[in-house]
Amino acid sequence: MHLANRSLVTAVTAACSAVALCAALTGCAPQSEEKAKASGQAGGETGACAPGGLATEVEGKLTVGTDKPAYAPWFSDDEPSNGKGFESAVAYAVAKQLGYGRDAVVWQHTPFNSAFAPGAKKFDFDINQVSISESRKKAVAFSSGYYDVRQAVVALKSSKAAGAKSVADLKKVKLGAQVGTTSLDFINDLVKPDTKPAVYQRNDFAKWALKTGQVDAIVVDLPTAFYITGAEVPEAEVVGQFPNSDDKPEQFGLVLDKESTLTSCVSGAVDALRKDGTLAALEKEWLSDAVDAPVLQ
Repeated sequence: MHLANRSLVTAVTAACSAVALCAALTGCAPQSEEKAKASGQAGGETGACAPGGLATEVEGKLTVGTDKPAYAPWFSDDEPSNGKGFESAVAYAVAKQLGYGRDAVVWQHTPFNSAFAPGAKKFDFDINQVSISESRKKAVAFSSGYYDVRQAVVALKSSKAAGAKSVADLKKVKLGAQVGTTSLDFINDLVKPDTKPAVYQRNDFAKWALKTGQVDAIVVDLPTAFYITGAEVPEAEVVGQFPNSDDKPEQFGLVLDKESTLTSCVSGAVDALRKDGTLAALEKEWLSDAVDAPVLQ
């Protein structure tokens, strides 16, 4: 070996701690890049996602987060792993699209607000009626939307909120919603009520407040509204739904770590399920009771 060549090798070896040089001259790439290449995700192309071989939290498994209790109609019997309920079914359909069978899906309890809070995640993706928003994108990544949602008002039939026909009719009533939700955002940003809304850690608490008359009405997504009135609080009714922007509807998305290498693959799976009609079929199967409600203009 010539002296010049020996010197070059020595220099490269000494510089192996410098990631860019090491990767360029000796093939030692950062771990995250190695994992991405190993899982077929180099370049972020959905078509390059290796079925069943993604760089997941647990090798060979797909860890899916959601809150507990897991409410109907999104889940059934508070058991996400049974495949029943819209979001459980969607999660397994996405897993299948990614090359993971049901036995490879691991469910993890993740409180609603923790799912999109800043910080590293212990799930591969979370599914829990989390609306995609620019503010949340500062802390986490989202898949393509898997459900177009509208927010709705639920009130006791005897409540003064029951006769509301417009957003303005809600300004003088006591409203409530779960903390951290777009339901609460609709109250604060659209209704702008005279009385500060009541805020609850969980929808169960909001429903109890409604049932006991602590609030005149609560705001939840439309399918949940129909489930509440049909199965949980029959003395309540769906007063109406808020209008969505035609050019930018509110959508639920799967939540991923901000730096996740899986985002493009998961989005590709959701897009494929929308294109082949799977999402529409699951919506019809599990959310068919969420019929139209009057729009509160």
